[in-house]
Amino acid sequence: MTANHAEKILEVRGLTKTYGGEAKKGAKQPTPTLDVLKGIDIDIYRGDVVCLIGPSGCGKSTFLRCLNRLEIPTGGSIKFEGIEVDDAHIDAVRQKMGMVFQHFNLFPHLTVKQNLCLAPELLKLKSKEEASKRAEELLARVGLSDKANVFPKSLSGGQQQRIAIARALAMDPDVILFDEPTSALDPEMVGEVLELMKELAHTGITMLVVTHEMGFAREVSNRVIFIDEGRIQEDEPPQELFSNPKHPRLKAFLSRML
Repeated sequence: MTANHAEKILEVRGLTKTYGGEAKKGAKQPTPTLDVLKGIDIDIYRGDVVCLIGPSGCGKSTFLRCLNRLEIPTGGSIKFEGIEVDDAHIDAVRQKMGMVFQHFNLFPHLTVKQNLCLAPELLKLKSKEEASKRAEELLARVGLSDKANVFPKSLSGGQQQRIAIARALAMDPDVILFDEPTSALDPEMVGEVLELMKELAHTGITMLVVTHEMGFAREVSNRVIFIDEGRIQEDEPPQELFSNPKHPRLKAFLSRML
């Protein structure tokens, strides 16, 4: 079951990603190849909250990064809102596809509020006044209004990640990609970030989340996708996937994680 069958927002067909195979200068043999993605086919619908789970190295993060060409796919096609995701269209795509990274990636020389205003102003999507007003709204939303004029280094990891989420929202995206957003956090800070993500999920924004947080996947997503060995092995509602796993690799994975 998907959030809205009528409105497909992402369409991925035959997506592959291979590393290696280059002939290094002076080397007799090309570097060994590693097939990380081996033909991913998936449709994502507007309002979907999709959690991507699977063992480390299975291709989850590579898949996510291919969607906005932080990694260039080796083969296949990606369409976002009907537009081919390629070099010609990537700037337009990234304006509507936010990303939250594992390691925050805030600009250390800018204040928190400046971090939020930078992209909308640079891309001339908002005037200085509009960007400032939106930044203040978002800081209130993530519970950090009092941190507007401080620099990121004075914040805890959990606070920095909440600011990173606010920065993604400042572009008013249609989709947000989360690449293991809690894995770099101290355990006591994980909850505050997951709580914010739960609130976001209830607003109807489309979310794709690479995560090891099985409780979050079970509670918040409407689809859980298990990736292993570069392929989608299961794509089910969380109740079905967690209570009745079919693929042997998924059963083994869940036995270790739960």
